[in-house]
Amino acid sequence: MDLKARNKIETSFNFSSIADIIFLLLIFFMLTSSFVTPSGLPVNLPSSKTSTIVLQRVNVTITPDLEYYVNDQPVSEDNLENALRSALSEQEGVVVLNVDKSVPVEYLVRVAGIATALEAKVSIATRPESR
Repeated sequence: MDLKARNKIETSFNFSSIADIIFLLLIFFMLTSSFVTPSGLPVNLPSSKTSTIVLQRVNVTITPDLEYYVNDQPVSEDNLENALRSALSEQEGVVVLNVDKSVPVEYLVRVAGIATALEAKVSIATRPESR
């Protein structure tokens, strides 16, 4: 008598469907994530009711100690225009100002004036107003 089983159980598993699902999830999360690169410098941004996200090109930060940073690189006040000119020549003409709310407005206006003279669009970074 031949007592062998007619249905053989296959012990291998096909991982191609799991790889497809993981790939689709990866694409989904990459497309839905925000493309904002926050400044790594500690500044206390002012709040506003409408806070839109701007794709940052050239990032200028003014700290409470009145230190200037262009793309997280320290720059002296006298060399600010040259640093902005070189940063704008490499990237699109959009300058995002990250200014601490304790800094007097005259410093913000000075940097915005330099950026405008270099034919760049100026945007002021704010944090959303808490409710």
